[in-house]
Amino acid sequence: MAGFIPLILIFGLMYVLMIRPQQRKVKEQQALVSSISAGDEVVLNSGIFGRVNEVDGDDPNVLWIEVYDGVELKVLRSAVDRRFNEPVMDDDTD
Repeated sequence: MAGFIPLILIFGLMYVLMIRPQQRKVKEQQALVSSISAGDEVVLNSGIFGRVNEVDGDDPNVLWIEVYDGVELKVLRSAVDRRFNEPVMDDDTD
């Protein structure tokens, strides 16, 4: 019985140091990807910078991103690595 205690402690330590932070990172990435909307400046996993022009109406997992004047790419929402600009909050307290 005492031989299992170190094994349990090692598994607990591995959970705290590796598994839990990875799960938190995945949740944050999913929240970011679901919050992307038209007008956001984003960076794709491939390193391409662009501005989201629209979310495809037929498939909400598809984004149209303008990477240069008049040049648009059709990409999956999951290809977004991070938002380049901060989201704009509308305040009615002017």
